[in-house]
Amino acid sequence: MNELWNRIAASAETDAETAKVAVGHILSYMKAESSDPAVGRMIEETPGAGDALEAAGDADFSGGIMALGAKLMGLGLDMGQIRSTAEELVAYSKSTAGEETVNQAIHSVPALAPFV
Repeated sequence: MNELWNRIAASAETDAETAKVAVGHILSYMKAESSDPAVGRMIEETPGAGDALEAAGDADFSGGIMALGAKLMGLGLDMGQIRSTAEELVAYSKSTAGEETVNQAIHSVPALAPFV
């Protein structure tokens, strides 16, 4: 099992599979909302990110950040768990993809930046 899913599961008090799908939704949203190459680099350099995107499946984010929130709440996550998931994803990605890349990726998605 991926270290990231274990970290998120422990922090957000959920299971590893839910953590993986939640990360997939977050990354899918980032890809949909940003054309900045930093998002792609973050995904490529974060172990398990590709698996998470695959687990989340195709996602429609035409509702913006609210659509992302609905998908995450649909997994049974509350706002605190969503925040923990995002914080752990960012911390882990910074340790693998680098702080500059992750910060650039996050800031390229203006609606997401205030939440992480």
